Amino acid sequence: MRMKKLFISSLLAMGLLSCGQPKQTEEKAPVKSPEAEALLKNLKSLPEKGYMFGHHDDTNYGICWEFEEGRSDVQSVCGDYPAVISFDLGHIELGHDVTLDKVPFDKVRQETINQYQRGGMVSFSWHLDNPLTNGDSWDVSDNTVVESILPGGANHEKFMTWMDRLATFMNSLQTADGKKIPVFFRPWHEHTGSWFWWGQKLCTTEQYKALWRMTYDYLQEKGANHLLYAYSPGTEFNDSTSYLERYPGDDIIDLIGFDTYQSQSKDFYLQTLASRLPILTEIGKAHNKVIAITETGYEGIPDAEWWTGTLAPAIQDFPIAYVLVWRNARERVTHHYAPYPGHPSADDFVKFYNQEKTLFAKDVKEILYR
Repeated sequence: MRMKKLFISSLLAMGLLSCGQPKQTEEKAPVKSPEAEALLKNLKSLPEKGYMFGHHDDTNYGICWEFEEGRSDVQSVCGDYPAVISFDLGHIELGHDVTLDKVPFDKVRQETINQYQRGGMVSFSWHLDNPLTNGDSWDVSDNTVVESILPGGANHEKFMTWMDRLATFMNSLQTADGKKIPVFFRPWHEHTGSWFWWGQKLCTTEQYKALWRMTYDYLQEKGANHLLYAYSPGTEFNDSTSYLERYPGDDIIDLIGFDTYQSQSKDFYLQTLASRLPILTEIGKAHNKVIAITETGYEGIPDAEWWTGTLAPAIQDFPIAYVLVWRNARERVTHHYAPYPGHPSADDFVKFYNQEKTLFAKDVKEILYR
């Protein structure tokens, strides 16, 4: 069989099997761009050095400011930017110029470029509207929304128009020389709860997996191969089986994580991390996936030593690539998850920053994309 293949290959090379004009074959884009492959490879070895700190919307706005070039509450406190910055793409599906948090998409694009140029990483979530009711992500008044946007559903074509707008934005994330910036995309998150229209009680396991597959396939079809994909339920799982119940598949997912917040006692938060991180670590090793705490935090950070007294001790012994805290809302000053100058936890955050295992933008500048 091998000799036959070699013989045919030789004939093809000499043009002896051609008839008329040579057949034109369309080149398919690789599953991942070289830049995305490099980022993924480096993230897998990153825990040997430490874990990255991340903050949502870090350079878009903060306490009592918005859209100031180069400004960041985190940078103002410790002198460095987060290694990971996340942004949300809610309302890109509607064709709006601003996100659901009223950040211009042009600003999101530029801040993605800025973060890449400083050597850091970007992740995107997507709190998109409800395509059936036209409500928001939190509109769970109908449990047929996912079914309605899958192939054959009444809202499938509408949703694919939304997907097209998403793909156009993703493909616009380019450097000046036209290189697409590798980023993480984390849609359909916290699905193990039922507060989003794609949640546990709002669709079947098969429908949820089909939603992921449709999302991935369409973005690949549109050439968005610079995207890496993150799967992040809440903390409702209690073993690897329940964590993987709605897992879309190893061929889609690059990073696994979970979202959890300290909203009750410190002990409850620590217990949650202590019980869930070993499960995540086990799954990450078994499936060769990067692991992370994709969202966390303590609203208002009322504990002045939360960074070194709670967060760091709870996560430092696990091979996570990053931990990300939520946003500092300029419209609700009590809704913040990172310190700002003068905050009671600012001094402790500087101690956190100076710990050997914490990685910020300057620490990963020569690591993530080499």
